[in-house]
Amino acid sequence: MAQVPRAVFVHRQSALQDLINRHGTYNQGSFFLKQRGLNAKGMVDRANIVQDSLAAAGAAVPAHWRRGAVERGDLDRFLFEEHDVVVIVGQDGLVANVAKYLDGQPVVGVNADPGGAGLLTRHQAADCVRLLHAVEEGSARYETRTMVEARTDDGRSLCALNEIFVGHPSHQTARYRLATPEGNHEQQASSGVLVGTGTGSTGWCASVHRARPDAPGLPEPTDRRLAWFVREAWPSPATGTTLVHGTLGEGAVLSLTVESEGLVAFGDGIEADRLVLSWGERVDIGIAGKHLRLVV
Repeated sequence: MAQVPRAVFVHRQSALQDLINRHGTYNQGSFFLKQRGLNAKGMVDRANIVQDSLAAAGAAVPAHWRRGAVERGDLDRFLFEEHDVVVIVGQDGLVANVAKYLDGQPVVGVNADPGGAGLLTRHQAADCVRLLHAVEEGSARYETRTMVEARTDDGRSLCALNEIFVGHPSHQTARYRLATPEGNHEQQASSGVLVGTGTGSTGWCASVHRARPDAPGLPEPTDRRLAWFVREAWPSPATGTTLVHGTLGEGAVLSLTVESEGLVAFGDGIEADRLVLSWGERVDIGIAGKHLRLVV
């Protein structure tokens, strides 16, 4: 018997709920903001948009499907299944938060941002009837987004949709030995190393790339290619600055051998979910074996 699909709805706790949690009640939170010339109405409106979108998307689920739901803060404790169809209601950043926990499950990005549709959350809740039926019938169209993976020499790993950063968590000096796929090596002291995908090429990597007119072009969203940058490398008698940017194709890895304590690797700006790296450890960064399968 074929496995019955499960629609898993992912959302994040609203700013309104954060306000209530901090101040105890909505009225107390509203008073706190009012004393500072701010208004809680915008928070209420945004929370209502998300709830309305969740309700409309939920009504689109075929009657025989199973259902599940998870809030962003609980993702690391939620078990996604092979036959899940993941419906992410929110903004593009939420898709990046979820992607690392998936392994090829279809993802429907539903926009719940008053500012307009995103690049990953490009659908409206009303589209879910058509999209979920297309997934079940096998007629859905997909866009494959490349992910980046960091793997340590003791077997730990971390995946990200946008980028992975390796360096000191407080952005102090990171010392390491860098090795490129071309066989070049260099001792470096820098503010860290950034390796990004095509999806991440409009964010942190784009900011660094603008200051590097001689750097290779950034990958497109669906390219099987990564771009890497060394941030603020500086020369000394023991460290160099010649290997500061490049690209990684299929099967290629950028290797860093740690030569200072307290370094970490984290993805998509989520510092709480990180690999802690100690002196002498090696971390290899390259294209991940899994990808984001986005329903378009």
